Amino acid sequence: MKRAYFLLFLIIVYSCTVFGRQKGTIKGSFIFPLQQKHAHGSTLVSLPNGDLLAAWFYGSGERGADDVCIMGARKPAGNSAWSKPFLMADTKGLPDCNPVLFLNHKKQLFLVWIAVQANRWEQSIIRYRIADHYEGSGAPNWIWQDNILLKPDDAFAQEMKEKIRKLPKQEHAWAAYAPPYDQLILEAAKDPAKRSLGWMTRIKPLLLPGGRLLLPLYSDGLNCSLLAISEDDGESWFPSLPIVGRGNIQPVLLQKKNGDLVAFMRDNGDAPARIQQSKSQDGGRTWTAVQPTDIPNTASVEAVQLQDGRWLLVGNDVSDGRYQLSIYVSNDEGSTWKKWKELEADPTKKLSCSYPALIQSADGMIHISYSYQQAPNQKSIKYVNFHSNEIK
Repeated sequence: MKRAYFLLFLIIVYSCTVFGRQKGTIKGSFIFPLQQKHAHGSTLVSLPNGDLLAAWFYGSGERGADDVCIMGARKPAGNSAWSKPFLMADTKGLPDCNPVLFLNHKKQLFLVWIAVQANRWEQSIIRYRIADHYEGSGAPNWIWQDNILLKPDDAFAQEMKEKIRKLPKQEHAWAAYAPPYDQLILEAAKDPAKRSLGWMTRIKPLLLPGGRLLLPLYSDGLNCSLLAISEDDGESWFPSLPIVGRGNIQPVLLQKKNGDLVAFMRDNGDAPARIQQSKSQDGGRTWTAVQPTDIPNTASVEAVQLQDGRWLLVGNDVSDGRYQLSIYVSNDEGSTWKKWKELEADPTKKLSCSYPALIQSADGMIHISYSYQQAPNQKSIKYVNFHSNEIK
C-alpha cells in the first residue's frame, strides 16, 4: 500500500513538472506594493550590466492631474526585488505621462515622455532626457533634456485624404446636421497646429542599422498614428507620413526578414475591436492603409521580435475591457498567431490590466510590466519574467 501511494506521488510530481514545462514558468511580482494613487503606462529597458530599469507615470490622476510625474525603479542583475521608486522626471505644473525607456545604438539611455499642456491629450508635447552614465542606484545622471518638436507639412493632409479613401466605408449613423467623421478628421489634418501638437509616446522605438530610430507616436486628436524618425541616433527628428485608419493608436513596430516593417496598433475605433495592422516598405516613411487582424483588442498591444526570430505579442484580447491580458506567438512574422498563455483573466471583469511593456534581454529572458488595478484603491505596476525557451 505504501509503495502504491509512493508511486502515485511520483506520477503527480512528474505530471505537474511536465505541465509546468508545457505551459511555461512565469514569475510575477509587484514593482511596488499595491496603493491608492494612479500608476500607469510602464516601460522597461535592459541595461548592459544586466540590470533592469523601469519607469511609469504616477499621481492623483492622468491628464487632468498636475501632480503626475514619471517614477522609476531598478532591479539589479540576479536580484528578484525591485528598488524603492525614485523620481525620473517632473515638469512642474503639468502632468507627465507615457514614459518610454530605450538605449540607442551608442548605448546612450533615453527617457521620452509627454507633458500634457492645458490638461488635454491633444495639446501634449514630447520631451526627452539622455544619460551616458545610468548604472548604479537611483535615477540616471541626465546630461541633456529637450523637446521633440515635429512639423508635418501639407503632405500629411494629402496622405490622410488618399488613405482614408482606401478604408472600408463607414456604416454607423449619419445625420444631415452632423459632418461625417472622416470629414472632421480631414479638416483637422489641414490645420498646421493640430497636426503638429498632441503626438504621444507609448511604445519603445525600433532601432534600424545605420543610426536610424523609429519612435512610434499616436494622436488622440486625429485618432491615428505616426513615427518620429531620427537618422542620427536621436539628435534630431522628423515625422513620417501618417499611419491612416479610424482609431489605430499606440503602434508597436517589428521588422521582417525582407526589411519590410509591420505596425500593430490598439483599436480605438468602432466595433468589433481588433488589433489593427499597417505595413511599410521604405523604412517607416510611408504606410499602407490600416487593416484589422482577427485578434480582439480594446486597450493595449505590445510586441517584440525574439532572438530566435519568432514574434511575441501581448495584448488585451477581449472586446469589452481590460480584464484579460494574453501572450501570442507567431512563427511566420505575423501572418498567423497562436495564443500561448493568459497572463491575467478575471471572469468577473473587475480586474484591470493593460499597457504592457515587453522586451527580451541578452540572456534570453522575457520581461513584461503592465498596469494592475485590483480595486479602486489597489494599484501597482506588475512585473513578470520567463525564459523564451518556455514558449511553445
